[in-house]
Amino acid sequence: MPAAILDSSIYISAFRTGGGAASLQFLISGVKLWLSAVVLAELYAGARDRETMRLLEELEYDFRKAQRLVVPEAGDWTSAGKTVARMAARYDYESVGKTRLMNDALIATSAGKNGITVVTANVRDFARISEFTPFSWREQSP
Repeated sequence: MPAAILDSSIYISAFRTGGGAASLQFLISGVKLWLSAVVLAELYAGARDRETMRLLEELEYDFRKAQRLVVPEAGDWTSAGKTVARMAARYDYESVGKTRLMNDALIATSAGKNGITVVTANVRDFARISEFTPFSWREQSP
């Protein structure tokens, strides 16, 4: 069974349309779904109300219980930092751009190490990251 991590862009789209988990169902059919701790942190950081916070706490609980939470290790942080540095040199990113890419590089690095495909609507950044670090990703329109 293939494994996938949904990027924040996919969760955010599902939450905004009001469909929540139901609107994600078509993505996870026949897929072993994992949650990146980086994605979870991004989602918590963007939570603006109690209902969203409650949904995120349930999401976190369910993935922890299933033991499907991907947490970057020290080596992942180092690899992600090197990836962002190489991207910055090639694409002339400024400090803000590099900071923004760090989370996505962490997601890509830890997913790649675990053989998990990243599903994202953020094609530009993940396509560029894939030039510098090996991982599988695919686009999903929000």
